[in-house]
Amino acid sequence: MKLHSTLKLLTVAIACAGLSQLAAAHDGEHTAGIKSVPSAKVKATFDIFHTRITTEGNIATFHIAVSGKAGANKPGKTGKLAGSTVFSYVWPTTIDPSVVGFEAKSGILAFAVTSHPDFNDTPLFAGGGVEWHTHWVVLQGDETCGAGALKVVDIPQGAKPKLPKTWPGLPILIDSPGWNPVFKGKSLEVKVPFDDIGVVQAAGFDGVTAALRVNASVHNPLLCVSDVFKVASGNLSLPGKVDH
Repeated sequence: MKLHSTLKLLTVAIACAGLSQLAAAHDGEHTAGIKSVPSAKVKATFDIFHTRITTEGNIATFHIAVSGKAGANKPGKTGKLAGSTVFSYVWPTTIDPSVVGFEAKSGILAFAVTSHPDFNDTPLFAGGGVEWHTHWVVLQGDETCGAGALKVVDIPQGAKPKLPKTWPGLPILIDSPGWNPVFKGKSLEVKVPFDDIGVVQAAGFDGVTAALRVNASVHNPLLCVSDVFKVASGNLSLPGKVDH
């Protein structure tokens, strides 16, 4: 009887420990990053329900999950740059733009995965603009793009701002670093190395799916955020905390 009781107690203890581990794992999965309520009003491929940035060593992993198949929809080709459309999955951050090679305090630094079949700004990526590829962009508000709208910051003619080595030559604050986006079912992830991972771990972030449009006159502003599909936080407050 004593042995039976001991074994019974041991079994219960193991079961409870297992349940505790499962609960902790579930709770961690639930609380990491930003959880968003799915919306039937948003196209499923852009309907964000989870946004996260995690770090391991000097690598940051940018993650977005949507209700449908991530990356399944791309813009249609128009045959010209002016007025063309860019689809994007974006992580706006509180990281200073100087961390990736732009001027300090020049705007909101955002990491983006984009597709745009009408132009190629991917010198390090073989697929051209139509294939999903990565950018760093610096964003600022510009009423020319619409009330409360954002744009990729323009470089005035003759100006020589500090730029990353992989700047693709467009007159805007954009970088084409060539990091490879990986789509798997509902999820999109990109692994990005940093010299100082601490600046990422201390950052806030958000998640956005959006369309951008090249100005019809290809002039200042060159690239406006024309249609926001969804903001993970609901208000672009950048509340996300990096998991490390």
